[in-house]
Amino acid sequence: MKRFIVASASPRRKELLENVGLSFEVIPSDADESAVTAPTPEELVKSLAELKAKSVFEKNTDAVVLGCDTVVEYGGVILGKPKSRDEAKEMLTLLSGRKHNVHTGVCITDKEKTVSFVNTVKVEFYELERELIESYVATGECDDKAGSYGIQGKGCVLVKGIEGDYFSVVGLPVAETVRVLRSFGIY
Repeated sequence: MKRFIVASASPRRKELLENVGLSFEVIPSDADESAVTAPTPEELVKSLAELKAKSVFEKNTDAVVLGCDTVVEYGGVILGKPKSRDEAKEMLTLLSGRKHNVHTGVCITDKEKTVSFVNTVKVEFYELERELIESYVATGECDDKAGSYGIQGKGCVLVKGIEGDYFSVVGLPVAETVRVLRSFGIY
């Protein structure tokens, strides 16, 4: 059986992969992501996923390595993880009553090939009252989430609808990823 490594510390990605019965090691990437730039959010998440996968692969060349990255984008602007609760409130206020995109980049690599792709989902929020934003931010769930919300948790009350793969918004388009992993002999 091939060694399979997930280059992500995300508990959500770990849970999604475990849910489909995959066995893997978790070795988070320590690559410097700050130097990565790209002309579009889609290209950025793809580049970051590739950086993470390849940096872990360099030290584990006997394995198949999966790297991922997710960003929330509204009007061409990337909304990353909030640096403060005030910034989280600003992001949620911006997204209130509007549609935005969630882009998840995936890279799978081994010594023979590399496959990368981006999955984009359109998410629409309800109009959010100030009190709802305040109480949601107070839960702390927003602290480590791109765009300041987690669709799989308490943040589900913010979401009016989605167009695309729900699991991609959580952090990994599972079905598409599994199909690519199969071409690497994993599953």
